[in-house]
Amino acid sequence: MATSKRVKAWTGDSTVTHPVEEAVKLVKANAKSKFDESVEIAVNLGVDPRHADQQVRGVVSLPSGTGRDVRVAVIAKDAKAAEATAAGADIVGAEELVERIQGGFMDFDRVIATPDMMALVGRLGKVLGPRGLMPNPRVGTVTPNVGQAVKDAKGGAIEFRTEKTGIIHAGIGKASFTDAQLLANVTALVEALNKARPSGAKGVYIKKISLSSTMGPGFKVDSSTFGTAS
Repeated sequence: MATSKRVKAWTGDSTVTHPVEEAVKLVKANAKSKFDESVEIAVNLGVDPRHADQQVRGVVSLPSGTGRDVRVAVIAKDAKAAEATAAGADIVGAEELVERIQGGFMDFDRVIATPDMMALVGRLGKVLGPRGLMPNPRVGTVTPNVGQAVKDAKGGAIEFRTEKTGIIHAGIGKASFTDAQLLANVTALVEALNKARPSGAKGVYIKKISLSSTMGPGFKVDSSTFGTAS
């Protein structure tokens, strides 16, 4: 298979491990598409998510934001619905919104619900669950404080959870971000992962970290540059 011009133009060594500051520079240098590429992180954790005491899930507010417009749907009624609307939610509703989602409406990136709506929201498990959109109190998407939850989602809060192979994937900004902005976001996520270390995790917890852009190569990151190599 012929190597594309884009691949030939890649710079930097993707086979060695780099300090995080250098990895950020390399990712930005190789993001040469005409659109503003997303910057993504993959973290291989020393856990087996099949065991309940080794699951890693949580939410973290990225200090530099995500660089993308997050469409937020809120399932609430009365005063809480008004609070969500005032906070900037894109879609707000109760029974009628649940019915729309059951009918195939999926024009949103985050779903937030008030606790009193969970009997209704439970109907959406088969629709939202596989997409990772089901509201969950553990990550702050089931809450009576819907206004703050909407602001957090719009302001750069992202959810993370281990996949079956024990890997966390997350978007942590755009290639147009400054080095400092991306570094702040990466550091915030790694710190959140360390705080979320489950009781069942034994041995090396953060095994591998890599950074990449949408169309660029991945670069291995030395986890010790975060001050935590555990």
